[in-house]
Amino acid sequence: AAPGGTTSATTTTTQKAPVSAKRQVADRVLKARDIAMRQRGDAYAYGAAGPASFDCSGLIRYAYSRAGIPVPRTSSAQAGAARRIAKEDMRPGDLMFFYGSGGVYHAAIFLRWSRGQALMVHSPRPGSRVHVAASWTSSWFGGTLRRA
Repeated sequence: AAPGGTTSATTTTTQKAPVSAKRQVADRVLKARDIAMRQRGDAYAYGAAGPASFDCSGLIRYAYSRAGIPVPRTSSAQAGAARRIAKEDMRPGDLMFFYGSGGVYHAAIFLRWSRGQALMVHSPRPGSRVHVAASWTSSWFGGTLRRA
């Protein structure tokens, strides 16, 4: 008993554990995917990074930056900033980098696997619009901005 004959109750408050930095990045990656999906129908324009037209890397930069993850401007710089991952480890919102003899020439945001093909949202070339498509080649590698 406390002095004076009263009892004291200990109050226990349960606080929510802070969201881990790893989880915050994962949530932002999904937000970036969702932002890119909302750009479907926007026109391709070389060198454009939104908000109404995009090239491939401009779409990625726009979506990721709006989700709170800064990324470089060009597809080759984005490939250099991403952590390379195996295709089978790809998760929605990760990045796809297409390459040839001259290096990385195109980038897209991975959505999911469908019938053995990677589906992506991308802004592919002049005369086209941001849309969802299956990969046309196996000459690509996966990258992620998620933490390990």
